[in-house]
Amino acid sequence: MSRSAGAAPARVAAPRPAESLLALKRRARRINKALAEKYPYAHAELDFRNPFELVVATVLSAQTTDVLVNQVTKILFARYPDARAMSEAEPAELEAILQPTGFFRAKTKNVLALSHRLVDEYNGEVPGRLEDLVTLPGVGRKTANVVLGNAFGIPGITVDTHFGRLARRFGWTESEDPVQVEHDVAELFEPKDWTMLSHRVVFHGRRVCHSRKPACGACPVANWCPSYGLGETDPGKAAKLLKYELAPGNEALLAQLLAETHRAAEIRMESQRRLT
Repeated sequence: MSRSAGAAPARVAAPRPAESLLALKRRARRINKALAEKYPYAHAELDFRNPFELVVATVLSAQTTDVLVNQVTKILFARYPDARAMSEAEPAELEAILQPTGFFRAKTKNVLALSHRLVDEYNGEVPGRLEDLVTLPGVGRKTANVVLGNAFGIPGITVDTHFGRLARRFGWTESEDPVQVEHDVAELFEPKDWTMLSHRVVFHGRRVCHSRKPACGACPVANWCPSYGLGETDPGKAAKLLKYELAPGNEALLAQLLAETHRAAEIRMESQRRLT
C-alpha cells in the first residue's frame, strides 16, 4: 500500500559512530576490570602439576569438557607420569584410558607422537618457546599459549570457542580466525594482562555469556557490552541461566571461592569429586 499524502516519513535510526581505538581500549579495560572483580578466583580449569601434564591435558581437551579431561588425566598420569613413560605406552592401553574424551584414536596418536618428540628432541622436557611448541603433534597456537601462560608464566592470549565468541560480542574483533582474534585483542591490553584476561573471559563465557542464550540481565559487564540484549535481560530470568558456582543453589561454593581465591583450583576439584 502506498503512503498517503502528507504522511510523515519513516524514521531511520542513525548509524552508531565508529569507536576510536582509544575508546575501544578504555572500554575493553573496563570490561577486564569488571571481570577481575567478578572472578578473582579465575584459573586454568585443567588440572596439572607440570608443563608435560598441561600440554597433554590441553591436547585431550579438544571437543570435550575440562571436567571429563581432569577425570581421565588423573588415571593417565598415574600410569604414565612423564614423556618417556608415555612414549613407551601400548597404543591399545592408551586408547582404553582416553576413550571417554572422544576422538580417542586420534588423541592417542597425538600424545604418543608428542611424547616421542619430547624425548627425542627435548630430553623429555616441554619447550618454553611458542615457535617450538607449535611444531609438536596436536599442539596449535591455542594450546601453546595455554602452556606458556600457565606453566611458564609467559603472557599469552588463549583463543578457544568461548574467548572468540565473547571477543566478538564485546566488539574487540570482528574476525572468526583465532590468530586474528588473538592479534586484535592483544592490541587492546598490556601483555602482563593477557593470561589472566584469557581465564576471566573463558570463565564468563562458561558461566554467563552462553552461546545460545546469554544471561544479559545478570551480566557484570552489561554497561560496556555492545551486544547487551542478545540474551535474557530480565534479572530474575537471567539469574536462572547462570552456571557452575554462580548457579542458584551454589552460594556456599561461590562464597568459599571468593574467600579462598588461592585455593580455587583445589576447591573446584573437591566440588567436582562430590558430584561424581
